[in-house]
Amino acid sequence: MNPTPKSLRLHIAFFGRRNVGKSSLLNAITRQQVSIVSPVAGTTTDPVEKPMELLPLGPVLFIDTAGIDDEGELGGLRVQKTRQVLDRTELAVLVAEAGQWGEFEEQLLRELMGRQIPTVVAFNKVDLLRGGHAPSPEAGGCDALVALLVRRYRDAGGGEAVSGEAPQPRLRMVKTSAARGTGLLDLRQALLDLAPPDFIDSPAIVGDLVGPGELAVLVVPIDKEAPKGRLIQPQVQAIRDLLDTDAFCLVVKERELRRALDRLKTPPKLVVTDSQAFLKVAADCPRDVPLTSFSILMARFKGDLLTQVRGTFAIEQLRRNDRVLIAEACSHHPIGEDIGRVKIPRWLTQYTGEKIHFEHVQGHDFPADLDGYKLVIHCGACMWNRREMLSRILRCQQAGVPITNYGLTIAYSLGIFERALGPFPAALAAFREAREAKALATARQRTGVRQSPAAPVNTAEPKDSKIIPS
Repeated sequence: MNPTPKSLRLHIAFFGRRNVGKSSLLNAITRQQVSIVSPVAGTTTDPVEKPMELLPLGPVLFIDTAGIDDEGELGGLRVQKTRQVLDRTELAVLVAEAGQWGEFEEQLLRELMGRQIPTVVAFNKVDLLRGGHAPSPEAGGCDALVALLVRRYRDAGGGEAVSGEAPQPRLRMVKTSAARGTGLLDLRQALLDLAPPDFIDSPAIVGDLVGPGELAVLVVPIDKEAPKGRLIQPQVQAIRDLLDTDAFCLVVKERELRRALDRLKTPPKLVVTDSQAFLKVAADCPRDVPLTSFSILMARFKGDLLTQVRGTFAIEQLRRNDRVLIAEACSHHPIGEDIGRVKIPRWLTQYTGEKIHFEHVQGHDFPADLDGYKLVIHCGACMWNRREMLSRILRCQQAGVPITNYGLTIAYSLGIFERALGPFPAALAAFREAREAKALATARQRTGVRQSPAAPVNTAEPKDSKIIPS
């Protein structure tokens, strides 16, 4: 039986200072020796991951991190790794020693709240307070601290909207003892209470575009990039999603598509192809049959399709020596005709006619400073959870750098962008709106150039000429 992929598991990360019992608490709740535990502060170095079933919630990925207060040059690198985990955390456990709350905890909780990450604050080692290893007033001090934090973060407690804004992340507080196993049921219940609704009711990948009793044709090239003996994850997920929604599924290679379509009594509701086969599939697929790609499905499922559609228009503004960042979520070994290193740069160069400077990153590596990049082109992030992909999109928006993805870029550079967006009405409307805005801006610029010589010529860029959001 194949285990649930990490990308489909709820990512629950444990944060806190060194030696507050993060690893012990993780071991206690999983009932396994996941992390090494010792009295020496800083025992946990790199993030430790443990996939498991947390019933009745389902598949989760627990992540143990190094202390956020680690010191020294090596400690700084550990903290950097810990902070990278924040980008993919969907539910956080902030562990603090019972009765103690300092600037490290306060800053970390503020950041978790700012990132809209539901958080459980676990005051651990309460057995030391009750066992006489600390002055008795400290027990009351722990309760007082909990009450203080509840009041301070009251708006975050229930996830209610404030002044018409988006609902705040929810916050729960529990008292635990990993050594004695107390409070673990409270911690487990808090995790269940705070689980994001979209994890409980997972959005469809493709099934909602097809419907029960309807047929989708999936075009799966078998080439050197295809893994031996298996399909890649977006293809497997699409097949499972179609089955879950009671739809029919026909899987063919690109050279078999036309014959397969000819044998059907009724046209399929949708054709989904690998982006690299877009041109051939578009030629063989009737115009009245909706067409898109696995990568574009992933842009909707893992990221923000509308933002990435708008970001694609930055291709029109690329000029000689502009820097474009191509980001790959997985760390595969590139082959000769690698899509990110060879094919997309080639197609973009052919489309723009410009010599563009392409840079590449893989895995969780991503530049801290995006200044200077004109565009970020990201893979579909099928190996990630949605939180990490949305974190990258947000970082690009904060830096004012447009972001798109592989499938959207390929469709745009090959001239079939509008057709590839056909199954997504909102995205198609955004594309057409942006195209009309660009045409209007171009017309206004031409009108300004043709003014009478006696009139001053306005060389400033019209305010509505930019179609790419900052």
